[in-house]
Amino acid sequence: SSVSGMVVRASEVKPLAKELVFVCPDEHQTKVIQLKGMDVKIPIVCDNPSCKHRDFELKPEASKFIDFQILRLQELPEDLPPGQLPHYIDVTIRQDLVDNARPGDRIILTGIVRVEQESIAGITRGHSGLYRLRIEGNNIEFLGGRGSKTSRKIEREEVSPEDEKMIKTLSQSPNVYQRLIDSFAPHIQGQSLIKEAILLLIVGSTQRLLGDGSKIRGDINVFLVGDPGTAKSEMLKFCARIAPRGLYTSGRGSTAAGLTAAVVRDKTGIMMLEAGAVVLGDQGLVCIDEFDKMKPEDRSALHEVMEQQSASIAKGGIVATLNARTSILAAANPMYGKYDPFKNITENVNLPIPLLTRFDLIFVVRDIPGREKDEKIARHIIELHTPQGTDKRSVIDVDILTKYLSYAKRSSPDLTKEAEEKILEYYLQMRNVESEEMITVTPRQLEGIIRLSTARARLLMKDKVEEEDAERAIFLIQSMLQDAGVDVNTGKVDLGVLQGRPRSEVSKMQLFMDVLKSMEGDNKVAVEERAFVKELEKTEKFTEEEARNYIRRMLREASIYESKPGHYNRV
Repeated sequence: SSVSGMVVRASEVKPLAKELVFVCPDEHQTKVIQLKGMDVKIPIVCDNPSCKHRDFELKPEASKFIDFQILRLQELPEDLPPGQLPHYIDVTIRQDLVDNARPGDRIILTGIVRVEQESIAGITRGHSGLYRLRIEGNNIEFLGGRGSKTSRKIEREEVSPEDEKMIKTLSQSPNVYQRLIDSFAPHIQGQSLIKEAILLLIVGSTQRLLGDGSKIRGDINVFLVGDPGTAKSEMLKFCARIAPRGLYTSGRGSTAAGLTAAVVRDKTGIMMLEAGAVVLGDQGLVCIDEFDKMKPEDRSALHEVMEQQSASIAKGGIVATLNARTSILAAANPMYGKYDPFKNITENVNLPIPLLTRFDLIFVVRDIPGREKDEKIARHIIELHTPQGTDKRSVIDVDILTKYLSYAKRSSPDLTKEAEEKILEYYLQMRNVESEEMITVTPRQLEGIIRLSTARARLLMKDKVEEEDAERAIFLIQSMLQDAGVDVNTGKVDLGVLQGRPRSEVSKMQLFMDVLKSMEGDNKVAVEERAFVKELEKTEKFTEEEARNYIRRMLREASIYESKPGHYNRV
């Protein structure tokens, strides 16, 4: 009979005996035993009548073994009657079926149902009256429309010759870039910049190995922050679905061990490593929703993954570094429910600053009412609910899109001279704008631009990164800076914002401390609040309210202290 279900657990592959060869100590003729089930009956007498030996030795090298694995299959959630817990059944599979299905795969299993005795505590073995069902699997088919996914990477990412032909034709068509963007989550209207960024993230650029053994990250990380109801989660889910290797997880339900690796004790009591999401997503991507709701100690596991592309673990006597060449696509809601345009991004998002700077692109998705846009979105949503759905002419089918993307990941384009010049020119020009007041771009952005332009060349299946790719990458970085990197106090682009303290704040702080220092004099006199506020107002950089707020803030940050009520000193 055949059953459909989801694999929830898979044991390791072990050898199962098919034919055992025993030999007696006097090297008499060997005794061969064929095994039908799982239990071995050791021979009692030797074949030679005059031999009195009763102890036999197994000769493993002459015996025959086959691969054997136990899976646990659970009912699919959609087949359950409301309110019932899913049942599960253990499945044994042998020989070439092993290692095909992994936990999380949905499969249709064909096999023979067997009954076997279950032991009960306190009753001698073999006398139990309790039996359980087990399936002996003969065939595994994969559900879920993504073709046959096996855990062996080569088989899963194989592209047949006819597919290859189709992909090549597609990549040559004139408006392929726009079509790819339109085919990404076609059920979401607009947001084409974000869709483009996510496509680039899926394709990624190549990891560069330097002569001294250090690596330069090739994966692109993207962060979406925005108002509720702007289809962030939908994009993440779609992305995990079409990426050649994609996993989706949500912030509340993820721990540090679940993301990187956990040490578990198996039945025999040995400590084993169990890979978490970013390790399973090696050379793929992990989408993390509700990023802001993760516990800080769990989120800290991602710092290393996002820059060094590895996950290190030292627990329970196991010290290991696992590969995690994973792109991270994260989404978060602002702290106050809606994005506050009058605050900088670091004040809007409850995330540590070092983590924010590791994202190549940060998008702020704002839900701003506008007649034309709203009508488009509304029409689009209503169309999705009509029988004929939306217009599908220009949209590339999901399966083809997946194949296209996994094929595109193979190429490793090189920068051309023109592209190099373009990037260099932009970088130097932006550094030049910089005054004491603000930082506009850092070397991290420069690497980001190179990664993005390589990814775009990859997406278009070119072997050279051309000037237009660099231009597009610069445009993406530039639009991110206009969006998230603007210091709201000055209205200018300032990367200090992403690093927590815009330059406008830094210079103000400097001024604040200088005023306090001069009023203290050499004798460290306690400075009275009213006089201090007046002095600050004289500098014309502070209003009275600002000055008082600043004093509170500096007290909080322990840069100054209250030596007696209403009097302050520098720490």
